[in-house]
Amino acid sequence: MSSLTQRGALAATVLAATVGLSGCGYNEFQRLDEQVNASWSEVLSQYQRRADLIPNIVNTVKGEANFEQETLTKVIEARAKATSINVTPELAKDPEALKKFQAAQGEVSSALSRLLVVSENYPNLKANQGFQDLRVQLEGTENRITVARNRYIKSVADYNVLTRSFPNNLTAKVMGYEVKPNFTVENAAAISTAPSVSFDAKPASPAASK
Repeated sequence: MSSLTQRGALAATVLAATVGLSGCGYNEFQRLDEQVNASWSEVLSQYQRRADLIPNIVNTVKGEANFEQETLTKVIEARAKATSINVTPELAKDPEALKKFQAAQGEVSSALSRLLVVSENYPNLKANQGFQDLRVQLEGTENRITVARNRYIKSVADYNVLTRSFPNNLTAKVMGYEVKPNFTVENAAAISTAPSVSFDAKPASPAASK
């Protein structure tokens, strides 16, 4: 067989393999896997943005005399717990690790929501422009978290549908593409609503919150 014929046969083999992989969803796996990774990075970025805001919020609230310490402590502890989790690329692939991550972030959201509600009882905080600016930044960040989480949930869902569908599931087995864990509905419902507080209500006395 001549070298020209050999090259032609090799080209035909490569072309057939490429067409075969494309027909079995290989390119789509590549696209959706990258989409999941990008969505996950955005989720982490927004959670980090929130974590970076909390120390400023805590320091501002500390300046308010007689502020409910239990509420403040829960915010500090929730942030410490969430930021202590070692976020590696493998975390999003481990159902149990992802569940713990979600739970920790949910505790942060709950603690911050409680802090904003309690802050209504303190007129000085309500009149503090610095605190109000931080509250607006926090609410904006919570909204970004919600958007990022929803995109991630959809990205993983799209990827998992492809992974389970025939004949793409055959490609998945050969190429090592596995179904990915996703945020659970329960946790999503618990932390997908941004904390929001109306400062128009008549404030209660600080003693009423204890």
